[in-house]
Amino acid sequence: MPTTILRIGAVLLLAGAARPTVAPAQDQRGEQFYYPGSFNWEFLGRYPDAARLFNAFDYGHAVLYERLYTARDSAALSQALDREYQLLTTDLLVRPPRFAVAEETVAPGYAKLAWRAKLMFDWAHVLHRQIYDIHADERLSEALKDSLVERVTDYYLSKREAAFVTAPKSMHLMDEQYYSQTFRTRYRAFNGLIWAYHWLQVGLYEPLLAGRQEGERQDGVRATITRFWDMLRDPPTNMPGMMPMTVTVAPRFTQRHPRAAAIFDNLHMLHDIISDILASEKVGDKRQAIYAMLAEFQDASRNVMTPAEWREMGEMMGGVDAMGGAVPIRTGSDPITP
Repeated sequence: MPTTILRIGAVLLLAGAARPTVAPAQDQRGEQFYYPGSFNWEFLGRYPDAARLFNAFDYGHAVLYERLYTARDSAALSQALDREYQLLTTDLLVRPPRFAVAEETVAPGYAKLAWRAKLMFDWAHVLHRQIYDIHADERLSEALKDSLVERVTDYYLSKREAAFVTAPKSMHLMDEQYYSQTFRTRYRAFNGLIWAYHWLQVGLYEPLLAGRQEGERQDGVRATITRFWDMLRDPPTNMPGMMPMTVTVAPRFTQRHPRAAAIFDNLHMLHDIISDILASEKVGDKRQAIYAMLAEFQDASRNVMTPAEWREMGEMMGGVDAMGGAVPIRTGSDPITP
C-alpha cells in the first residue's frame, strides 16, 4: 500500500487523539456549495496534474496547523514538521490525492479551535477553483469568462460570514504584530513550501489568461508547474523569499479581476498570520488571537491599501523575483518566457 494512503489513513484513525489546549465555544458549521454552471470541474478535466496538486496543498495547510497547535514542545514540533515536509515533498505532491481532502479529519484539534478560520479558507479556495474552471472552459468567450468570474465573486461575497473583503489589507498586519514572523524564522523550508504553494495558486491564472489557444494554455500550465517544482530543489534557497502577492505574480489576472486578486492576497496573508499565532509562545489565547484577525480581514474600513499602494507594496517587497519569479507564459508564436 502506498505510503501516502497509509499516512492519511493513520491520520483519520487517530483524529480523536489530538487534544486542544482550550475548550472553544461552539461555531456554526453551515457550508455553501459551488455556484452552479457547466464550467465546474473543467480545470480538473483539462489540467488534472495542476488540479490534483491543490488536494495535496489542502492537506499541507491542514497538517501544518494541526502540528503547530498540538505539538508538546519545540523539539517535538520540529520533528513533526520535518516528517510532514518529507511526506509532502517526496510523496503527497508527487502522487497527489485524486479527491479533495476533508481538512477537519487531518486537523481535528485546529478545526475545533478555529472552525470559522477553516470555513473562510475553504470558501476562498472554492472561489479559486471556480475561477480556474471558468478560464479553463474552452467553450466560453473571453468576455463571458470575465463576466462569470465577477458573478462567482459576487456569489462568494454573498456569504458574508465567510468572505474576505475585496480591499487589499495592509502588510503590517502580517509583519508588525507581536507574534509576527515567528513561523517563517524558525521553519524556513516549510514556510518556503507554503509560499511556493501560493505562488502556484495565483500564478496558474497567467497562462490561462495569456494563451491565445488551448495548446498555448496547456504549455503555459505545464511550464508553471515545472517552475513550482524547481522552487523545491535545494530548500529554501530556490523558494520565494517574500510572500507571493497576486498583484505582482499575476498582473494580468489582477487587472481583469481586481476583487478576486485582493481576496487571494488577503487569504494568503491570513494563512501566514495564523501560522505565526500558532507557532508563537507569546500568544496565550490562540483562538482569541485568530478570531481577532478574522474580524480584521472582514473589515474594509481600516488597514487597507489603495490599488496604487497595493502595486507599490509588491515592488517594495522585492518585486516578482523575490516572490518566486515571473510566471512562464507563451503567447502567439513566442516561446515560453518568464
